[in-house]
Amino acid sequence: MPDRPFPEASGFRGSNQSGMRAHNERLVLSILRQQGALAKSDLARMTGLSVQTVSVIMRSLEQDGLLLRGEPIRGRIGQPSVPMSLDAEGAFFLGLKIGRRSADLMLVDFLGRVRASRRRVYRYPTPSGVVAFVREALPAVCDALPPSQRDRIGGMGIAMPFQLWSWVRYIGAPQAEMDAWRNHDIATEIAAIAGMPVHIQNDATAACGAELVFGTGEKPKDFLYFYFGTFIGGGLVLNGQLFTGRTGNAGGVGPLPVPGPDGRLERLFDVASMSRLAEMMEQAGESSDHLWEQHLQWRVSPGLLENWLQHAAEGLAYATLSAAALVELEAVMIDGWMPARIRAEITRRTIAALNRIDLSGVEPPQIREGTVGAEARALGAAAIPLAQRYLIDPAALQG
Repeated sequence: MPDRPFPEASGFRGSNQSGMRAHNERLVLSILRQQGALAKSDLARMTGLSVQTVSVIMRSLEQDGLLLRGEPIRGRIGQPSVPMSLDAEGAFFLGLKIGRRSADLMLVDFLGRVRASRRRVYRYPTPSGVVAFVREALPAVCDALPPSQRDRIGGMGIAMPFQLWSWVRYIGAPQAEMDAWRNHDIATEIAAIAGMPVHIQNDATAACGAELVFGTGEKPKDFLYFYFGTFIGGGLVLNGQLFTGRTGNAGGVGPLPVPGPDGRLERLFDVASMSRLAEMMEQAGESSDHLWEQHLQWRVSPGLLENWLQHAAEGLAYATLSAAALVELEAVMIDGWMPARIRAEITRRTIAALNRIDLSGVEPPQIREGTVGAEARALGAAAIPLAQRYLIDPAALQG
C-alpha cells in the first residue's frame, strides 16, 4: 500500500466502457508512476474501475512488457495480493538538450534512469553543429541497449531555448550564425536522422516537466520552478499540470524585474544566471570554463561566490513575491546545473531573503529544492514523448 492515499481531487477516474481501454491503461500507468507498486484491488479502489477491468488492463500491460509482477503478499484473508510496478525496461526515450553553451543527448528508461549520454560543449550553438553532434552521438547512445530492446525506444524530445537568435549580445555569438535558427526546422531534421517522432519544448519548461514526471517526494499541485542554466529560466505547474501558455513560454521568469545590487530594477536573469557568475569570474581573472563542462564542483573564489549567491537569492525572493501575488502558489522549487550544495545554499538564502520582504496580503509559498538535479532539461526532453504515449493528460479530465 502507498504511504498516502491517492488524491481523489486530481480527477483521475476511470471508465468501464471498453472504448476507453487506452485511457484506462494510461491511468493505471500514471498512478503506478506516482504511487509505486500496487495490487489490482488498490488500483480498482483508486480509479473506480471494477477489479475485473483492472485485472485485464494489468495483464495486457504486463504482456506488453510495461509492468513487473512483484512477490505475492500473504497473510490476509483470501488470495495473496500481487503488487505490480513499472518495468524500467518497458520503454526507452531519448532526450536532447540544446543549450547556449552545451548540448546533451540522453537515453532514459521507463523510470527516468539514465542509460547512456553524450555531451558537447561549445562557445555558442548552431543548427549545423547540433545536427552533427546528434548524428555522431546517437548510434553510441542507442548501442547502450541490446539489439532486442532498441525497438522499445519510443521517441525523442528536444529541450531548447526559444528564439536563440535574440540572445546574441548576451552570449557573444555572431548574429549571422545565430540567425540560422530563425527558419531552421531542427525537429524535422533530427527526426529524419533518428527515424522516430521528435517533440520540442522550451528548455526550462522541459526541466519543470522532469520534476513533474520523474521528481521524488510530495509534488505540489501549484508551483513555480526556477532552473539555473546559462540564463535562469522557469516553468509553471497549475493544478498538477505543466502550463506552457499560448507560445509555450509560460513561466519564463528571466525577464521579471527585481532589485539589483544598487537598488535599481534589473531583470532576474541579469542577477541570477550562471552567465553573470561566469562574467564576474572572468573579470577577476578566474576561468569559468569548468562551469559548463560539469556540474559537480565549482572552483570559484569565496568572495565572488558569496556576492553572486546573495544577489541571486534576493532576486529569486522578489520574483517569488511577484509570482505569488498573481497566482496562489503552493511552492517554489529551485534546481539547476550546479553542485547539490550550491542548490541547497541558494534555497536557504532565498527563504531568508523572502522572509525579509514585506509580505502583507500575500501567502508566501514554500521554498524547496528541486529533486531531479542538473540533468533536468535533458530528462525533461525525454519525458515529453513518454508523457504523450503513456501518461494521463490532466487537462482532458477536467469536468
